[in-house]
Amino acid sequence: MNPELESTSMLARTFDDFSGRENQIEVLKLATHVLERNDGFKAAIRDVLTILEKRCNLIGGRINFIDGVVDIGKEIRLKGESPIDPAIEDTVSVATKSVLSTWRQKMVPVTVSKVKQQGLFKVDREAQLYALCLPIKLGELKMGTLSFVKVCYGPFDPKAEMNFLSVLALMFAQCAMINRFYPDQQLEPEKANEQAMPRDFERSPIIGNSKSMGRVFGLLEQVAATDTSVLILGESGVGKELIADALHKNSPRREKPFIKVNCAALPETLLESELFGHEKGAFTGAQAQKKGRFELANGGTIFLDEIGDISLTTQIKLLRVLQEREFERLGGESTIKCDVRVITATNQNLEVMIDKGDFRQDLYYRLNVFPISIPPLRERKTDIIPITDYFVEKYRKVHNKTIRRISTPAIDMLSSYHWPGNVRELENCIERAVLLSNEGVIRGHHLPPSLQTAENTSKNAGSNLQSTLDSMEKELILDALKETKGNMAKAARELGLTERVMGLRAKKYKIDPRKFKKQNS
Repeated sequence: MNPELESTSMLARTFDDFSGRENQIEVLKLATHVLERNDGFKAAIRDVLTILEKRCNLIGGRINFIDGVVDIGKEIRLKGESPIDPAIEDTVSVATKSVLSTWRQKMVPVTVSKVKQQGLFKVDREAQLYALCLPIKLGELKMGTLSFVKVCYGPFDPKAEMNFLSVLALMFAQCAMINRFYPDQQLEPEKANEQAMPRDFERSPIIGNSKSMGRVFGLLEQVAATDTSVLILGESGVGKELIADALHKNSPRREKPFIKVNCAALPETLLESELFGHEKGAFTGAQAQKKGRFELANGGTIFLDEIGDISLTTQIKLLRVLQEREFERLGGESTIKCDVRVITATNQNLEVMIDKGDFRQDLYYRLNVFPISIPPLRERKTDIIPITDYFVEKYRKVHNKTIRRISTPAIDMLSSYHWPGNVRELENCIERAVLLSNEGVIRGHHLPPSLQTAENTSKNAGSNLQSTLDSMEKELILDALKETKGNMAKAARELGLTERVMGLRAKKYKIDPRKFKKQNS
């Protein structure tokens, strides 16, 4: 054997020796990152084909998109970087035609002796070659074919290989669908943020002017009009349900049902029945037939919150719905077809759960076609005040209260707090403050104790009363100076103090009235 062929064969064997599952997970992660890049649809797919060639011994990769999928009136063919032997080309062409006629996957052995040693990836007589071809479909929409030649030097599991490639085929299908609506947009980051939210995109009541939320809105606008599965990631309280709602409201399914399911709120014994329904007598207490959430959502969107909390048994059934778009009710025999867009959300790290065996890898890649990460509130401080204003107005109306403004110290407290509960905690905080305020102003002492300054909260219980009084007095003085633009005499009269006492109080709290004059000059 010549040295070049020998070294190449050793490389191929190394890939075969590498744990197949681990290698496939890494490759799918790489493919996800490549397809998320904003440098062109066709270039991204070619890069993925090249990765598969180098990491998985899948040579001669090509994708055929039928007329109208990517470009109207034009069939698109994309290939990897390495040329392959004409004998392999012929075998793949035959397999592709078979798939296009039946829309079912196909595997054809290739005789190594007929293959000439050309191209960047060479094989020897010890190798086994298989032409693999499978359809690219999105639900019932037929889009094209995905073809490879697998080079292997040991045991070969065709089912596992086809399962791996079917996940990739779905990723390519989703990518093509997004490109169909938004072809090859390559914008500078600043321009992308400017163009991310067209005027007719309905995002209310999601509030955010920060750069990080600008990126989120850009992703929302890009994927909303498609049927792509979306996985929303973020801590508890960041507003994942609002994001799902915006995706539905801005999709072609907006007039159809939007069904929400909190998977963590239901025990495993009830979740399956809740999702897929049950027949009469399916279990004790099932006195009548019940439609499941997937059946109720037909034609529309289903939002599965806390997807990381579902059991492995339910994960298998959910995977079937995503793959086949069909299911049976619990205790039933008839198969029910469903046309549903699936949006999921979690605050857990699903990749860690996969490593622990708590979450299925194949389901993860079905759900994680288009991930959107929502930043926590502490990472977008500039959004705190606009969100606060929204909640003040909301709860002012709910509780029929008059709230004119929020005091400066209260704003400082809101802005400096770390918000572990995110937007949900902020909402609860503002509703409480609206209820406590009786003078039309939300002040610092109306906010929960957790928002008090470190200086105040670190003191012992014996000094709590004095520190609270001092905080209230300081806040009143600051407000008065702000209202009078730093005029000490006017501020003293508003507070019912003499100018001398006002001066002593300002000195005590280290307040410089001149800064209020500068702010208004």
